[in-house]
Amino acid sequence: MIYMKQKVVIVTGASSGIGLATAKYFASEGHKVVIAARNTEKLHAIAEEMRQQGMDVFPVTTDVTDENACKRLIDKTVEKYGGIDVLINNAGISMRAMLVECDIDVIHRVMNVSFWGTVNCTKYALPYIIESKGNIVGIVSVAAYQPLPARTGYTAAKFAIRGFLDTVRIEYRKLGVHVLIAAPGFVSTDIRLKALIADGSEQGMTPRDETRMQSPESVAKRIYKAVKHNRRSVVMSTLGFWTVLLRRFMPSFTDYEAYKMMTNEPENPIERINDK
Repeated sequence: MIYMKQKVVIVTGASSGIGLATAKYFASEGHKVVIAARNTEKLHAIAEEMRQQGMDVFPVTTDVTDENACKRLIDKTVEKYGGIDVLINNAGISMRAMLVECDIDVIHRVMNVSFWGTVNCTKYALPYIIESKGNIVGIVSVAAYQPLPARTGYTAAKFAIRGFLDTVRIEYRKLGVHVLIAAPGFVSTDIRLKALIADGSEQGMTPRDETRMQSPESVAKRIYKAVKHNRRSVVMSTLGFWTVLLRRFMPSFTDYEAYKMMTNEPENPIERINDK
């Protein structure tokens, strides 16, 4: 096993789901964790709960779509702990709509949170990550490898994050910067409840059976181990593994399977458009 000394870790989108579970897991392993999210009240409540469990945590209210807010997050972290070892870009939102019906602002909103949030935080954290020879993590999904119908904005954001961070890895390969692309499968969080539909409102329901999905805690553990071993990428589900592998050789087949899977969702918008 590789021993991982105490590190300073930033987690964005840390008020729920994968972000919250990841922040708690790193903190439970003795690391100093900065949690970032937009909801100040919820963020401070989480920080207080973690402190009561003996964890070293520092909350910083952050809207990752705001470049200045991201710079402030980095500055506050360095002011508090003296540096940064791990940046986990987790903040993101989803969408569920066919492009022909979708307000273009929906795609802008998804890209602004997921992609530009990753760019903003990585840009300002990078000098400290270079100094510490640390880790940058991008939380994507299988959608970063396999396009998903009725998820144009979501898929585009995940592809963009992977391309951006893979390039960062190459740029700073001689300086010891490690980049991890982490792709969970379907995880039981509130991301589907808050997914944007065609008019930009939240869908408020989940089209999938949440009981059979990965837990945020299991994902957090996989992310921790991948960072610990300086992994380049990790695909966290059997379906995801085979999808990524088969797409290299049989892209038409995986496109067909993705279409079939998404049209099996209740109240999906795909067949309504294609069957007209």
